[in-house]
Amino acid sequence: MLRGNAVAKIDEKGRLKLPSHFRASIAERFGNELFVTSLFGDCVWVYPMPSWLALEARLVKAPSTNPVIRKFRYRVNYFGQTVAMDGQGRILIQPLLRDQARMEGEVVVLGTDDHLEIWNRAAFEEKLTGERVTPEDLEILSQYGI
Repeated sequence: MLRGNAVAKIDEKGRLKLPSHFRASIAERFGNELFVTSLFGDCVWVYPMPSWLALEARLVKAPSTNPVIRKFRYRVNYFGQTVAMDGQGRILIQPLLRDQARMEGEVVVLGTDDHLEIWNRAAFEEKLTGERVTPEDLEILSQYGI
């Protein structure tokens, strides 16, 4: 389970050094191979390869002619790349995704159960400010016992 957050930086070569608590958890449980992608291009998803393969196994069961499935595949493959975490715990974010998601300077790395989400820090803070939790949101959460 990947949880919590950390602030990190993207270096001049477009690499992210994964924060130590995420890096250790991923390496110990899953190894160093990762799939780096996005659905909307606004943030970066980093999946340990076993987690990504489990998602792909579910995806294979869906009809490939379904337009929603095709959209999902197109987007995650357009932005996606398999990478290996280097000895210092760095991963390269490919230029297309790096530019689209504004991966420069300070970023926020969030644990989201089976993968990490990485956001440009300023963009994420704007998102938090703009998407306040409403009473309706709390009602929906309570329906799930949260």
